[in-house]
Amino acid sequence: MSWYRFRQGGGGKRRLPLAIRAERWMPLLRRLRKGLIYMAGMLLVLFMAAFGFLYYLRVQALPASSISQTSQMLDAQGHVMDTFHAGENRQSVPLKEISPYLVEATLAIEDQRFFSHLGFDMKGMARAALVNLEHFSRQQGASTLTQQLARNLYLTHERTWSRKLKEAMYTIQLEMHYSKDEILDMYLNQIYYGHGAYGAEAASELYYGKHASELTLAESAMLAGIPKGPKYYSPYMDMKNAKDRQRTILQTMADQGIIQLSDAKAAGAEMLNFVPLGTSKQTGLAPYFRDYVRYLAVDKLGIDERLLSEGGIRIYTTLDPEAQRAAEEAVAAGIPEDSEQQAALISIDPRTGYIKAMVGGRDYKKNQYNRVFATTRQPGSSFKPILYLTALQQGSLSPVSQFKSAPTVFTYDDGRQTYAPSNYNNNYVNGLIDMRQAIASSDNIYAVNSIMKVGPENVIDMARKLGIDSPMQPVPSLALGTFPVSPFEMASAFGTFANAGVRIEPTAILRIEDSKGEVLYEAKQAQTTVVDAAHAYVLTSLMESVFETGGTGNRVSATIKRPVAGKTGTTATDAWLVGYTPELATAVWVGYDKGRKLTPVEAHRAAPIFASYTEKALSAVPPKIFPLPDGVVSVYVDPESGKLAGKSCPNRRLESFVSGTQPVEVCGAHGDTAASANGDSDAQAAQSKTWWKQLKRWWSN
Repeated sequence: MSWYRFRQGGGGKRRLPLAIRAERWMPLLRRLRKGLIYMAGMLLVLFMAAFGFLYYLRVQALPASSISQTSQMLDAQGHVMDTFHAGENRQSVPLKEISPYLVEATLAIEDQRFFSHLGFDMKGMARAALVNLEHFSRQQGASTLTQQLARNLYLTHERTWSRKLKEAMYTIQLEMHYSKDEILDMYLNQIYYGHGAYGAEAASELYYGKHASELTLAESAMLAGIPKGPKYYSPYMDMKNAKDRQRTILQTMADQGIIQLSDAKAAGAEMLNFVPLGTSKQTGLAPYFRDYVRYLAVDKLGIDERLLSEGGIRIYTTLDPEAQRAAEEAVAAGIPEDSEQQAALISIDPRTGYIKAMVGGRDYKKNQYNRVFATTRQPGSSFKPILYLTALQQGSLSPVSQFKSAPTVFTYDDGRQTYAPSNYNNNYVNGLIDMRQAIASSDNIYAVNSIMKVGPENVIDMARKLGIDSPMQPVPSLALGTFPVSPFEMASAFGTFANAGVRIEPTAILRIEDSKGEVLYEAKQAQTTVVDAAHAYVLTSLMESVFETGGTGNRVSATIKRPVAGKTGTTATDAWLVGYTPELATAVWVGYDKGRKLTPVEAHRAAPIFASYTEKALSAVPPKIFPLPDGVVSVYVDPESGKLAGKSCPNRRLESFVSGTQPVEVCGAHGDTAASANGDSDAQAAQSKTWWKQLKRWWSN
């Protein structure tokens, strides 16, 4: 046994001498040393590069802030009807003249570590990343006030990597060049608070009519919540959302120890007094329409609110200024100034779908609620033409179909339920009447008989095709307009009647251009044929009777000096006249916002407003008859029997029918040949005589 083996304990494993083992580790140690030196060199280079980059940013001047440009809204004649510009409602004040409550509330909800970070909130970014990863979507952001300020001052809101890189650079520069108080001062003087108000001072004046220094805790918490999304958190747009966010901010302030929990609860329960929107600047023509266009541009077309306010865009609309002035004058003259009764008017060109005039209420300064889109008002009998169009299209009824006008109890739902409608003031003919008489006098018994024959499900289907989306139930009372519908929907539906059965989607914005003239949006006309032109014409002919002797609109017939068709509608709380000429389809509603019952005098105000508006809006347009389409025949009928009238019949009436639906049997009471049939020369001559009579009336007035 060798000495080496003996040292290893006899038969143990051999071990190499220490020198040999050290020699084997040397290459590894040399490589490790080189690696450490290389890493140290890299860290030094990175440190020097970072230092150089930061030094470059420190000495580099910040760019000039982006200059806002006035955006414009134009009417159909190309006249500017509204402008949007941040500078028109931006008032800068020193930080010390802004309520400490607003400062604290803004920091609490937007950037809790503002005074401790260097422009970027690493904890906030990590938290937001975890939340977004958990939901696999962008649920939270982590932009600091400095980042927001950099973006708003120097950049657009496009989502690109280059923009994010520039934002980071400008954020660092802002932190280098300005103190925290200076950054906070700039932020609170330029942030957007909605409705054209930029900065705390302008926002305070807009919402509360006071200086920013005078804001209370409750007012400050409400205001601090708006910049996150003015169209969602403005109390003018959605009070519930605004109140919920205010309470969230107050709770956050309490959690951070800024205020006491009792103060937070008291402020959250406080009733705030807001200045009516528009008191200071929203005047001029068509304020409700302008609001509607802004809503469409931002919420429906996705135009950024900042672009709308500062981007120099041009919005071309369909509004006819002459028609709008006529509408506003008609509404103002139609209701006494001291009355609390409200009104709405919407007028559409049925040939194009262009909205020509819109009045959402009597005083925009006092109330900005647009009643044109209210889906809480019953249309009453003005809904009946939709029922009768369904009946005509089905072929189940014709203009001479008869029902008895007398108190009637209807059974439905397989005999399980009954319905007993009544006529206005319990006036009944107590005899047979036809569709023309029923429409002219607005007979409810005839209407319910009709819907029982047609089927309420089919009437709802027709209403949907005409653009009415409001909820309805397939019950007999549907015939009498018991389910709420908006004036906007009614005008659109009647526009289909006027346009030979073709529905064109109502349009308010024709196109939107950016500051360079490039088109951002252009309207594309969507049209659908709901019924054929012959059925639409026959319905129009029937609805003209509303303005003739015995019709519910006869009292304004002297005002309207042109062919017009329409239908009145009256409930206990609502009064309507929805009608049309070949050029305009118009819905007028009058009533009270709180559903107060109407007196007979108040209920009669819709028709004069409609008549006055229609004549003024079309004063420069010669009267036109409704075009007679193919597939329509005119024959003389005997109103009592509904049969063809004999030549010697003393009570003849010229009636229009869809070809093939006209009566063929001659009235037996007279026993002679038909006075006319299938639109022969006698009938055409009589029809021409009627048109000439209308034109003569227009000329003489």
